[in-house]
Amino acid sequence: MITPQYLQRMARYNRWQNESLYGAADTLSDDARRVDRGSFFRSIHETLSHILWADQIWMSRLSNWNPPSVGIADSGRHIEAWDVLKTRRAEADNIFISWSDSLASSDTEGDLTWFSGAMQRELVRPKAVCMMQVFNHQTHHRGQVHAMLTAAGAKPEDTDIPFMPDAYL
Repeated sequence: MITPQYLQRMARYNRWQNESLYGAADTLSDDARRVDRGSFFRSIHETLSHILWADQIWMSRLSNWNPPSVGIADSGRHIEAWDVLKTRRAEADNIFISWSDSLASSDTEGDLTWFSGAMQRELVRPKAVCMMQVFNHQTHHRGQVHAMLTAAGAKPEDTDIPFMPDAYL
């Protein structure tokens, strides 16, 4: 279904896009990053916090990451300090790349079983689908952040995978 090469590309795309969004968000004041802009997780900061929270929860199931200490309801406030959020995001992106670079084709096979707090039950899904979900989820919410940043006057980079700079490949 998917290959390690796909996951490696997505991990690198993830880092590029996060650097773009966090760089654009850095041009705003902390208050501007925390304004309720009508998104599901309300603000730029809370949406970025939720993305990192979700990365941690998924990768605690797929790899050896520690799960976050809060549930989904508090995921937008998972990391309150902007500088801490930026640092942890960059660290997570580097770990994503190391993780994806270490995968063999067999690592994407089989099923993953976990208890879903969102669904309040145990789920079993193909591991490859769960790995795709990690990156799909990031892209979904980063799109929301991109729109909020643009509306706030910030200028994130392009988001198209074919235009990813060679430095990220």
